[in-house]
Amino acid sequence: MSAQTQPESSFWVRRIGAIGGSLRDSFRILTYSKVGFIGFIAVIAIVLLSYVGPLFVELDTRTKIDQIYLPPSSENWLGTDHQGRDIWSHIVHGGRDVIYVGLVAASLSTFVAVAFGALSGFAGGWIDSVIMFITDVWLTIPNLPLLAVLAAFITINNLTVLGVLLGALGWPVLLRAVRSQTLSLKERDFVEAARALDLGIWHIIFREIVPNMMSYILISFILAMTGAIYAQVALFLLGLINMPIQGSNWGVMVSLAWVRGAIFYKDSVWYIMAPIIAIGLWQLAMVTMARSLELVFNPRLRSGE
Repeated sequence: MSAQTQPESSFWVRRIGAIGGSLRDSFRILTYSKVGFIGFIAVIAIVLLSYVGPLFVELDTRTKIDQIYLPPSSENWLGTDHQGRDIWSHIVHGGRDVIYVGLVAASLSTFVAVAFGALSGFAGGWIDSVIMFITDVWLTIPNLPLLAVLAAFITINNLTVLGVLLGALGWPVLLRAVRSQTLSLKERDFVEAARALDLGIWHIIFREIVPNMMSYILISFILAMTGAIYAQVALFLLGLINMPIQGSNWGVMVSLAWVRGAIFYKDSVWYIMAPIIAIGLWQLAMVTMARSLELVFNPRLRSGE
C-alpha cells in the first residue's frame, strides 16, 4: 500500500513543482515589458479594489441635501454626487458588475469565434460554407439597434443575460480572423503529422492549431472585453437596460449623471468624470497588459533572455 502511495505522491509533487516553475517563468516574462507589467499590476489592483474593496468600504446610500456636489476632501475622497452621497464608495462598489459583464461577453464571443473559426478553416467544404454564410449574415446586423429592439421585448435585468447578449453579438470579426490563421496553420508539418496519426479533428484543433494562435486570441479577448464594457455603458446611458438604479455601477453612475443634469452644475465635474476615468483606467490597464501577455504566449517576441 505504501509502495503504491509513494510513487503517486511523488508524481503529484513533481506535477505541482512543474506548474509552480511554469508560473514563475511566466511572471518573469511579464516583467520584460515595463509598460505591460505596469498594466498587469494595474489590472490586479482594480480587480482587488472592485471585489475586495467593498468588504472594507461601505456603500453610501444616504441622501444628504446639504452636501450635494461637494469637492474632494478627506471625508469624501472624490466629492459627493447629486444626492450628497460619497462618490468614492460608489466607484469601489461599481466595478464588480462592469468587469463581470465584460468577462462573460468576452469569454462567450471568444469561445464561439475560436471553436467555429478553427473548425471552418480546418474542415473546409460545406462546413466552411455554412459557418461563413452565418458569419457574414451576422456581420450585417447592427448591434446597438438590435439590442434596442430586444430591450422592447425582453427585460434585461440580469447581468449574466446582458453578458451573454453582448457576447452573442461580438464573435463574427474574430471568427473570420481565426479561420484565416487556421487555413495557414493546417498546412504546417505538425498538423499533417497529427492527421497521419488520426488524432481526431477536435484534438488537432484545440491541441495543435489553437495553441499556436494563443497570443492573437488573448489580444482579441482583451479587445472583446473592452468593447463589451463600452457597449454596456452605452446601453445604461441610453436607458435600454432595466437595472436597479442604485448608482453602484460605473455605467449606472454615468447614466444618472446625464439624467440628473449634472452637466449643468459647475461643481459636478468629479461626479461626471469619476466613473468615466475608472472605465478608462480599466481599459488602459487591460490593453497595456496585453503587451506582456504577448511575450508569454509568443516566444519570438521575447528579447534579453
